[in-house]
Amino acid sequence: MSTTASTPSPASAPTPSPGVRYAAYGVLLVLGALVGTAGALVQAAWFPGGLLLALLAASGLFYGGLRATGTQVGVASAAGGWLVAVVLLSVGRPEGDGVFGGGGGELLFLFGGMALAVMCATLPRLPRPTP
Repeated sequence: MSTTASTPSPASAPTPSPGVRYAAYGVLLVLGALVGTAGALVQAAWFPGGLLLALLAASGLFYGGLRATGTQVGVASAAGGWLVAVVLLSVGRPEGDGVFGGGGGELLFLFGGMALAVMCATLPRLPRPTP
C-alpha cells in the first residue's frame, strides 16, 4: 500500500488592507528621509566609500519598498522622503553653512539617488501566485 502525501498548493500572498498599505507608505516616507539625511552626512565624510555606502543604502530602501508593498508607490514613497531630505539639506542657511559644500560627490549622490529610484520604480513586479 502506497501512501502519497499531497503537496499543498502555493498560497497566494494575502492582500493587505488599504490602511496597512497607507501605513507602510508613511513608514517608507520617514525611512526615506532618514536614509537621505544619513547619506548626506556619510557621503562627504568618507569619500568615495561613503558615497557608495549612501547610494547602496538608498537603493536597498527603494527596492525594499517595491518588494514590501508590491507597488511602485512604495518606491515613490521612499524616494519622496529621500528627495525632500536631500533637497532641504542642500539649501543651507542664511549664515552660509550647510550640509553640502558643493562639488562632484554631492551631485553624484543627488543624481545617482534619483536614478536608482527610477530604476527601482521601473523594475518588473513578480506575478502573485495563484492558489
